[in-house]
Amino acid sequence: MSEVAIAPAAAPHPLAALKPLLLDVAVPLGSYYLLHSALGLDLVLSLALSSVVPAVHSIADAVRKRTFNALATVMVVVNLISIALSFTTGDVRLMMAKDSAISSFVGLSILWSVVRGRPMMTAGLKPLLVKASPAKSAAWDRLSVSDPRFRRHERTFSLVWGAALLAECVARVIGAYTLPVETMASWGSTAMLLGAIAAGIVVGGALAVAPMEKLLEEDGAETAAA
Repeated sequence: MSEVAIAPAAAPHPLAALKPLLLDVAVPLGSYYLLHSALGLDLVLSLALSSVVPAVHSIADAVRKRTFNALATVMVVVNLISIALSFTTGDVRLMMAKDSAISSFVGLSILWSVVRGRPMMTAGLKPLLVKASPAKSAAWDRLSVSDPRFRRHERTFSLVWGAALLAECVARVIGAYTLPVETMASWGSTAMLLGAIAAGIVVGGALAVAPMEKLLEEDGAETAAA
């Protein structure tokens, strides 16, 4: 009897692994800045329109997959908070400090996801380390079940980012009421946000990403040898 050759399954495209981040974070943020800053639409309308994609994605996951899409839901809630705060008028320093509520909500949501045992930043961390490799994806699944060190590093990554965003929140409030208004309006707020992102990348990379990459490589080598 002749044997039929079975072609190996094609590796998934790298962008497929990043689809949740693209839909739930990049699209709403990008559309907000495009609508409000580039096209000059009203702040509330820009926030509302930028919430459409994550809202639809969150509802679709709940109906079709019976799962809770944390990233999409957080982005929708953040936009709703921004809309509510946009009606705050009066003190110019209060207007600058109000953006800290967004960072604090996202930071607290990330930390709460760690407490619940489902670190929110894993949605971005796994595609970063797996790199669309079926072997590494399988290694991730094994280690996330059998290796407490791997799970600890996974939680650490989310803890670092949650703490960085909360620190940015505190710094923004302090800066809004202590630094000159011109400083905060021109570059202070942006510098604080970029500093929080840099801290998340550097500290998270040292404490979580590098050790997890090593564990994935060790697991892959052991599996290949077996």
